[in-house]
Amino acid sequence: MLRDGGVEHRTFRDLPEILRPGDLLVRNETRVIAARLFGARAGGGKAEVLLLRPADRERYDPGSVRWLALVRPGRKLRAGATVAFGECATATVARVHDEDGVRELVFDLHVPFETLLERAGRLPLPPYIHEESAEAQARYQTVFARTPGSVAAPTASLHFTPEIFERLTARGVEVAELVLDVGLGTFRPMSGERLDDHVMHAESYALPEATVAAVERARREGRRVVAAGTTVVRALEGNIRKHGRLVAGSDATDLFISPGFPFAAVDAMITNFHLPQSTLLVLVSAFAGRERVLQAYAEAVREEYRFFSFGDAMFVERAP
Repeated sequence: MLRDGGVEHRTFRDLPEILRPGDLLVRNETRVIAARLFGARAGGGKAEVLLLRPADRERYDPGSVRWLALVRPGRKLRAGATVAFGECATATVARVHDEDGVRELVFDLHVPFETLLERAGRLPLPPYIHEESAEAQARYQTVFARTPGSVAAPTASLHFTPEIFERLTARGVEVAELVLDVGLGTFRPMSGERLDDHVMHAESYALPEATVAAVERARREGRRVVAAGTTVVRALEGNIRKHGRLVAGSDATDLFISPGFPFAAVDAMITNFHLPQSTLLVLVSAFAGRERVLQAYAEAVREEYRFFSFGDAMFVERAP
């Protein structure tokens, strides 16, 4: 836990005591889809496709047949190449995007799209997780996952349990929801030497009227807004940056939060320990202060905390 007084060591089950009565906790109710598809290339050889988002519409829609995706092996899957997914579907590479090796695929479906995902797909666990068991797949969804569309989990929220939410409610903590479809913008590493060189991929989100009202009411009454994860921070802050205030509805954000960013919505956040050279670590540093975050990370290493998706989390208050 990172506060003005320094670093404190607590467990996640202490969260209801850490939060204050009247705090507003905002969570991301996105659900990870089985976006990692395995097929066969025309002419022989295996192919792997990681769906990112529909190419022809704003948010996840199983009715879409045009998708942006990452593919392997990239050198074999140029424009015109096809991949067969058993008797479920065939995908044709319609366009090669220069940026990041992204392909635009057009699917010829022989079954409903969600059936294709069920039969040929897997949840896209991070590459450093080598276990592909059913248990690992099940653990890669939050207990409140509701709306499908993400290709990665909002991992800070994997720590929550129904019992913790019961205790939060008893504590007087208010809970609100939004949906941000986690995609390449969140997990793509930075490659440039300067922060200004990095270009974020847009991620779609939906912000309900009830959540807008809850955030505005909390800020008006001087209560804290606590984000369950960096995806919630990006959705709320990206919405305010675009509109000047919170506006309900579906939208997308390519906001890259870096040091010096003027936070307008979030007072505290729950977040995992992130990879070096990631936009997530930059966001947390912008939120809490670079030196404070480096101090917390150094202590986490000394205490042998677990990093990354299935690792430990920390509660961070915004730097004054």
